[in-house]
Order: sequence, then C-alpha cells, then structure tokens
Amino acid sequence: MEKFLVTNTKKAGAVNIHFKDRSTVTGIFINMRDYDELKAKNFWRVVNSKNLEQWKQTKDINLSRLFNGSGFTRLSAATK
Repeated sequence: MEKFLVTNTKKAGAVNIHFKDRSTVTGIFINMRDYDELKAKNFWRVVNSKNLEQWKQTKDINLSRLFNGSGFTRLSAATK
C-alpha cells in the first residue's frame, strides 16, 4: 500500500480505490498530523475528487473521509 502511494500518487495524483462491497472512490490520500497513527491501524484519509479543489484551497480535514484498508481490493492510478 505504502509503496503504491509513494510511486503512483506523485505521477497521477488521484487514485481509484476499489472496494469489496461498495462502489469505487476516486480521490487522493492525504498526509495529516494523524497519518502515522492511522497507517498503523490500516486506516487511510482520502479526499474525494469532488472536494479536491476546495481541499487544495482550505486544507479542511472535514472534506476527507476515513477508509479501512482491509476493504480495499485494488488501487489504480486515476485517468484524467
């Protein structure tokens, strides 16, 4: 997971997150002050692509959602 984020988010930015039991989410993984704690528990903070412009301007943590990594089936670079 970490290796994918380091290599692919720098290239494409947005990522498609495929889940076992819900529809795909497109967004970016963000690194806030709780990143290391969440990563240790396999939780990831993601800003949906719909909120991306607003998040870039405000860095408002309320625009993000937490996802449990155990529900991920696949990550792929989002196409623009």
